[in-house]
Amino acid sequence: MTDRPLDFIRSGITSDLAADKNDGRVVTRFPPEPNGYLHIGHAKSICLNFGIAEEFPGAVCHLRFDDTNPSTEDPEYVESIQRDIRWLGFDWHDKLFFASDYFELLYRHAVHLIEAGLAYVDGLSEDEIRDYRGTVTEPGRPSPDRDRPIAENLDLFARMRAGEFADGTYTLRAKIDMAAANMKMRDPLLYRIRHHHHYRTGSEWCIYPMYDFAHCLSDEQEGITHSLCTLEFENNRDIYDWVLDHSRTRYRPVQIEFARLFMNYTVLSKRKLLQLVQDGHVSGWDDPRMPTLSGYRRRGYTASAIRAFCDRIGVAKSNSVVDVAQLEHAIRDDLNPTAPRVMAVLDPLKVVITNFPEGEVDELDAPSFPHDVAAEGSRPVPFSRQLFIERADFAEDPPKGFHRLAPGREVRLRYAYLVRCDEVIKDPDSGEVIELRCSYDPASRGGTAPDGRKVRGTIHWVSAPHSLPAEIRVYDRLFKVEQPGSGGVDFKQHLNPDSLEIVSAARIEPSLATAAAGDRFQFERHGYFYLEPESSRPGAPVFNRIVPLRDSWAKAKGQAPAKAKSRPKKPFPAPAAAASEKTWTAAEQAAITAYREQHGLATASAEVLVAEPSAARLFADALAVANFPQPVANWVINEALAAVKESDSSLDGRDVGEIVAMLEKGTITGRAAKQVFAAVVAGKGRPAEIVAREGLAQIDDREALAEVVAEILAGRPAEVEAFRGGKQALFGFFVGQVMQATKGAANPGLVRELLTESLSRP
Repeated sequence: MTDRPLDFIRSGITSDLAADKNDGRVVTRFPPEPNGYLHIGHAKSICLNFGIAEEFPGAVCHLRFDDTNPSTEDPEYVESIQRDIRWLGFDWHDKLFFASDYFELLYRHAVHLIEAGLAYVDGLSEDEIRDYRGTVTEPGRPSPDRDRPIAENLDLFARMRAGEFADGTYTLRAKIDMAAANMKMRDPLLYRIRHHHHYRTGSEWCIYPMYDFAHCLSDEQEGITHSLCTLEFENNRDIYDWVLDHSRTRYRPVQIEFARLFMNYTVLSKRKLLQLVQDGHVSGWDDPRMPTLSGYRRRGYTASAIRAFCDRIGVAKSNSVVDVAQLEHAIRDDLNPTAPRVMAVLDPLKVVITNFPEGEVDELDAPSFPHDVAAEGSRPVPFSRQLFIERADFAEDPPKGFHRLAPGREVRLRYAYLVRCDEVIKDPDSGEVIELRCSYDPASRGGTAPDGRKVRGTIHWVSAPHSLPAEIRVYDRLFKVEQPGSGGVDFKQHLNPDSLEIVSAARIEPSLATAAAGDRFQFERHGYFYLEPESSRPGAPVFNRIVPLRDSWAKAKGQAPAKAKSRPKKPFPAPAAAASEKTWTAAEQAAITAYREQHGLATASAEVLVAEPSAARLFADALAVANFPQPVANWVINEALAAVKESDSSLDGRDVGEIVAMLEKGTITGRAAKQVFAAVVAGKGRPAEIVAREGLAQIDDREALAEVVAEILAGRPAEVEAFRGGKQALFGFFVGQVMQATKGAANPGLVRELLTESLSRP
């Protein structure tokens, strides 16, 4: 297990394991339909299903394509889905399945239901079936074919399979209850006729199972224990259970629903996304403005940031809308410590330093990571007589509050010198400013005046003769309103006309000449950018803006960025979201910098500690015990602070530090750390006492664990024989048994190693 708080799904799995349910197995699955590209909503499900497989010892996650509708499916989507899952950092190993693998099996299950009098072939049309179904206040009417004799049903179903009938002529329906309160149970469809070529089975089949029939039986066939799906399938659970109850099955998976991802300024309907592609509003599924994983990847988003975002929004039982700003926060947090700083000018204005010698070059040393110069080094930046600055950094008639360059005004050039604007050159025809003539203070190298005079403005720049040309694609949100399509308007009417600006005359500093395709940088004052491999050519780099430095959308609305609405009990859904975009005082900003420089904390963590005095006190006390700054900060922000606010607990930060120290040193597992923390909050003692009393210390003694493994295997001879006979899924069962016997304290890696050794012996 990880250090994450247990959501209701993980809590349920933990309880199942404790009760030895499913023989200690945990098997999840991610079942996409290959009818489109994966989007950020799918990422939440991927991270949940594959994440559980990573967190619970012996657990596995299957990838199964729900390919039961041949008219919309394509191998292109199968390949893209596998590519996206691997990009996110997950692997299904040898657990790749297709619903089409089970077509013959599903057909036999359907025949069994017909033979049992629980299914019938219906000749009603689609519209008639809908009419016969009734309403929420009126029961449905039975189809005239509902009592068709079993023999006739079997004959018709066989002829349906043989291709004798046209599409829509017949369907196979379950015979359940036409008066059921859950209208899904009013004789749902199990099969329909579709004379379409299937990308895997060709023309072998012309009848295809419905989702509600195929899904549960595919789960059962694969031994799935926890079938996780989003809330729109909650009413379908009755069908899921009914089919399993009345079919010949070995396993009994359970369907569990969780809230799907809804995100503002975004559409996550594959139908609508396909429409955007087909209508030419975007360049394709991987357009960097699309919320698809391939689009995010091309824009420059990182897989680790998307995983962090999914972790932060959590898993809830009720739907809510997450602010897209939360995703953008996660991207910034991920890139801030890893993206080198460089200077780029997107709208160049020529500047001539009149008192700098012609032909000379002053090579300055600029830190690649200003917050950590010693650790990350620097890069050379040439300073010459001719420079480029941003046109927006000059104003001939500056408004109040403008602290950048203006006639007669002095500013600081980032990492360089103080310069003063002495003359403005304009185009004689248009009156446009085309050049500034400035003078520099040679004694101010590094940006500090020797006489101590104050200069308020700092602007970025590049040397004109040394800078490189580049195309910059400034991407923004695809939609201009929070709920595209609201108010009865076609959702395409809400497309943001400014979602892409292509800047073809940008100039970048020469250090970027050695940048490799796929590298990410922070263009100072502009945002984070990605050297796109697909469009860049030698000598003609193309940079995509991944995300701006700040959320300008929230400012435009005159409000602070919205926080994610999931996990309402957590005061800080994630460190990054806690204090972002807050206006800090000079003292607060200095404190944030101190946390970052002295302890190496992420900016978001530092901001929370500054914003919450109680968190700062807990952090200081914990750090005195455990010199693991970032892990300590994570526990304080995500666990300790929440516990204090929810229970009015007088939690001692030293206890938090002791738990973190034991966890980081491997004394206890992440799962045990959660137990210890809960006991501390409940006032049941100090961490070390609890670990000793409850026997929670991680067991790394190979000999001791080998004895436990031997005892478990000796007590399960039938399962051992079945495993050695090819039932490999039982490996997770054995791991679960050992973990249960050791109360979760065994080193999971050592357990798997010992089991592998023992089970491989004859």
